[in-house]
Amino acid sequence: TEESGELLINITKLAQEKDQLLIRNTELTEKTDQLLNKIVNLTEARDQQVSKSMQLTKERDGLLSSNYGWIYYQSNLYFVSSEKKSWTESRRYCMERGADLIIINNREEQDFVQKISANANVWIGLTDIDVEGRWKWVDGSTLTTGFWDPREPNGHRGENCALTYLPEWADYPCSDLFLWICEKSSCTKIHMGTFSPKNSII
Repeated sequence: TEESGELLINITKLAQEKDQLLIRNTELTEKTDQLLNKIVNLTEARDQQVSKSMQLTKERDGLLSSNYGWIYYQSNLYFVSSEKKSWTESRRYCMERGADLIIINNREEQDFVQKISANANVWIGLTDIDVEGRWKWVDGSTLTTGFWDPREPNGHRGENCALTYLPEWADYPCSDLFLWICEKSSCTKIHMGTFSPKNSII
């Protein structure tokens, strides 16, 4: 009958709409799952970044704590003493902190030393204790570029250790007491070690 035909048409339409809704629901479910996966991935990435940031902060705080009082310059750390010691004791102090007396390689570093030392006389890592007149740095390298005062080095009274002497360098007895400057790589952490007597000067 006509009513049966209309009913069948309506049922068919409803079935089609149902199928479309099911398809739509499936698509929404897939999108929801994709968004959830993205959220999970972003959360994991965020947690990793937070963890990395916390680790970096911890390392930074450790460096700041252990390197308190040190000055950063061109990938190295420098420490200017506030007390006076002999050349050997000054070097001992530096080495116990993972550093050594400063090595000055060029005019720029020489100017930097004058600046951070406020033009004071400070021990540097240079000596001719092994062979008189043959100046070597504490790392064993031979002095090639020096900034000696025109009257220096004069070698008077067993003057075998070098210090900054306004505005250049001078040789002095290693037992004299002066301020000093330590130098170390910024990647080196301070550690309390034992001082090696090798190349030390009494």
